[in-house]
Amino acid sequence: MSMHVVIPIAGLGTRLRPHTYVRPKPLLTVAGKPILSHIVDQLKGVDVARVTFIHGHLGEQVKAWAAENCPYPASFVEQKELLGQAHAISLVRDALDGPTLIIFGDTIFAADLSQLGREGEDGRLFVQKVDDPRRFGIAVTQGDLVTRLVEKPKDYVGDLAVVGIYYVEHPDHLMRAIDSVIARDQQIGGEFYLADALQQMIEEGTRFRVGPVDAWLDCGTIPSLLDTNRRLLASGHAREPASAAGSTIVPPVYVDPRADIVDSVVGPNASIGPNARIERSRIEDAIVDEGARVEGSEIKESLIGRYVELRGVRGRLNVADHSYVVPV
Repeated sequence: MSMHVVIPIAGLGTRLRPHTYVRPKPLLTVAGKPILSHIVDQLKGVDVARVTFIHGHLGEQVKAWAAENCPYPASFVEQKELLGQAHAISLVRDALDGPTLIIFGDTIFAADLSQLGREGEDGRLFVQKVDDPRRFGIAVTQGDLVTRLVEKPKDYVGDLAVVGIYYVEHPDHLMRAIDSVIARDQQIGGEFYLADALQQMIEEGTRFRVGPVDAWLDCGTIPSLLDTNRRLLASGHAREPASAAGSTIVPPVYVDPRADIVDSVVGPNASIGPNARIERSRIEDAIVDEGARVEGSEIKESLIGRYVELRGVRGRLNVADHSYVVPV
């Protein structure tokens, strides 16, 4: 059965500023491609009828990315008021008339989604075991069925964190629960959470199973984005250049074939974007995005945006698109 995929991506990404002032967080690059591309790749094997992106500011960039990179029919809805996850989903109610997969666009994951909808289930919540359940929304289970959702529990109730991937067989039930949550003003910090609507569905008899993920990688801060870059490069996303004149490549790295590497040391854990040029420099544990120019520099643990120019710079840097950094 065909499935409608909803990807809410309207958040401001404040912990990734200054990059998210000029680019939506899901379009930041890690291991050679945008976060959104990694997410959409996981839909292979799923019968996708349509993907709806719920965007916020800079939505035109999301539309441009989808036009070139999304292999499924795409539609777009703007969340003008950032009132939370449940509010975002409520904006697409008229489009959802069958099985629905909701994927929040702020983490990269790996999971088998191909069996969804084939087992006559009401829905599935994807989870992963965590060491510190107090930091996450936790699914309390009996067997493989979810009996309760607890947001950041102070006392131990379980260790299965809900990772932001939700399959719902009957979205009309979800919409009724969301309407109820909003009507009774059940919010936290001005936001309506999807977990509250799902909890109401459970109390009304909806049977959600838990589903495992093989990977769940955070992209919410500069350190976590760089850590995700390391993990992806170590797990099959690496790509070494065909040639790099006078240079040393220290695996794992991702170097776009259109990048130029000259008289430099690149790696380990470096991702270099298309049309970037690295000359007489050392790049380690860093992401250097499309069109950037790095000359006579030594950087590590850094995030360098598109079309940035660095000359004679040394250290740990966080530089957004179209910036120019040259010591006096």
